[in-house]
Amino acid sequence: MTTRTFTHLYDSYDEAARVVGALEAAGVPHADISIVGSNHDNRVPATTTTGSVANPAADTTTGAGTGASLGTIVGGGAGLLAGIGALAIPGVGPLVAAGWLIATLTGAGAGAAAGGLLGSLTGAGVHENDAHVYAEGVRRGGTLVTVRADDTAASRIEPLLAGSGSVDIAARRASYQANDWSRFDDTAAGYGTTQVEAERQRTRAL
Repeated sequence: MTTRTFTHLYDSYDEAARVVGALEAAGVPHADISIVGSNHDNRVPATTTTGSVANPAADTTTGAGTGASLGTIVGGGAGLLAGIGALAIPGVGPLVAAGWLIATLTGAGAGAAAGGLLGSLTGAGVHENDAHVYAEGVRRGGTLVTVRADDTAASRIEPLLAGSGSVDIAARRASYQANDWSRFDDTAAGYGTTQVEAERQRTRAL
């Protein structure tokens, strides 16, 4: 059996969190689920850890701070969302995150974001064209839910991921491209709350 990565984007963190709950209720191990979303509203308070949201410009070359906080971000025994944590990633800004994808996002404590969100997604098997849209969606205030499972689980996992609030990735790509966007830029700043709200109004109007 081949392991696949299933990924969906949600404009709202709350919608993504409900999907995580539905996945766990359906028996998907939380060790196989990951959530990565914008923390533009400071939903999860920043820590003072090196390389954290509170100090994203700090030196993270040693990974000392990132490694210290990684355990809580990866999650504990009470469900994935019990381990949610805050961090900052170049190109997307402050994030809330938990789950297996975070180890690749942070280089498992080996330093600053190793390849960033785009590199983590493509490294996990997400097609590059889709990964650009997913990363851009997070930069603009969205939240990703990513599940790793074998092919036989697709019929069980996809309907749950495609539930309420899931973004049509092809339509969202077209929406971005209509506004002179071509690909995710990891040097761009993440959206603030005002920009996120304006973006949501724009996409709802389409």
